[in-house]
Amino acid sequence: MAKADVGLIGLAVMGQNLALNMASKGYTVAVWNRTAQRTERFVADKPHERIRPAYTLRDLVDLLDRPRRIMLMVQAGSAVDAILAELIPLLAPNDVVLDGGNSHFCDTIRRDAMLRGHGVHFIGAGISGGEEGALKGPSIMPGGDRTAWEIVSGLLTDIAAKVDDEPCCTYLGTDGAGHFVKMVHNGIEYANMQLIAEIYMLMKELLGLSASQMREVFQEWNRGELRSYLVEITAGILGVIDEHTGCPLIEMIADQAEQKGTGKWSIEAALDLGVPVPTMAEAVLARFISARKQERAAAAALLPGPESTRASGIDVNALGDALYVALICSYAQGFALMRQAAAQYRWDLDLGEVARIWRGGCIIRAGFLDRIREAYRQAPSLPNLLVDEYFRRRVSQRQTALRRTVVEATLRGLPVPGLASACAYYDSYRKEVLPANLIQAQRDFFGAHTYRRTDKDGVFHTDWKRAIGREES
Repeated sequence: MAKADVGLIGLAVMGQNLALNMASKGYTVAVWNRTAQRTERFVADKPHERIRPAYTLRDLVDLLDRPRRIMLMVQAGSAVDAILAELIPLLAPNDVVLDGGNSHFCDTIRRDAMLRGHGVHFIGAGISGGEEGALKGPSIMPGGDRTAWEIVSGLLTDIAAKVDDEPCCTYLGTDGAGHFVKMVHNGIEYANMQLIAEIYMLMKELLGLSASQMREVFQEWNRGELRSYLVEITAGILGVIDEHTGCPLIEMIADQAEQKGTGKWSIEAALDLGVPVPTMAEAVLARFISARKQERAAAAALLPGPESTRASGIDVNALGDALYVALICSYAQGFALMRQAAAQYRWDLDLGEVARIWRGGCIIRAGFLDRIREAYRQAPSLPNLLVDEYFRRRVSQRQTALRRTVVEATLRGLPVPGLASACAYYDSYRKEVLPANLIQAQRDFFGAHTYRRTDKDGVFHTDWKRAIGREES
């Protein structure tokens, strides 16, 4: 019997769909799951001539052609390390192990070094697109050494989504680059979802639109500059009627958003690297506060809101413009974070290529990613997306809508932390002089942390108590 082309470990839904995807592209796939019953059920329920079950790791390895290519689709964390501990003794030099889960990029850096010590290649690949993407073509973000990439590149580009006949997959850099990019993808995803949710709330609370009316607005937006996967599915969601109550299903869903942690990782990485990502941060915090449903319900009966009955001057066009500006700010934050990480970890990260492979298959795919790709193609060292001529012009034209939207929401007591943070980010980035001089003076006062001056070079310290006493006297 001919050897299999690739092995896949982990047969949860994503793993199953990736196996079927690879088989549909002509690859023979050996599959193994720690629970044998799941392997048996998968091959029984979804039989395919190119999928071969294995019931031990040794059997899986023996089924594979050399150099072996093995994809891990197991839960991030200790499960990956446990599988690697069992797998490594069975492998030979030049074999490739690919972790396709949502592993933390620091774990990937550590595992890459560990496997290199055994002569085995390691690829950390972020995979985005959910269950459907895994089956039909996801966006794939691989990082690792180039030799490993050359061994797996054909496979990964074959199973990836295609846009304009280009695969949504490319080599991103060494060790943890791929998983870092996927982590940032998820941070932007959190931000975008929060922004869209806030706009939904304002449509409902400020404009009094019904779910069906909101659906029409989102459908219209998806035919223009706001065209994206998240806008598209929002329109679809708003059109679904609950079969039990006859109400829009969205109105029957509890307002408590869960998370798996990748958004938080993005914030932690940004803090470590000193990169401002306020809209991502507010999106994560908004999920935290949404989870405190009982506290919020109690507070709603105790804490008064504004008494203003001022009529809203906002319409759906203004909300669309506000959403556009805020979304661009969220992408700008994500790309700035990747730019800093590339410098810190010495990854030769092409941000234009990141934008290109995000155009299809992934959750944050959007029409304006073509423009983001072009911005970084023209200026690879672009410090921030907001200063690109195309986006600078469009954000400038629409900034008033964002400002008015935040003001109206605040006057009505409607929380819009995502929109407000995007506005503050834009204003902070464009303001030449910030009030940080007072903060540094305070730090020097109580901690002798020193400061720099605007009129001459050097580091200075003031005896503030003595100076204040002199002025008072």
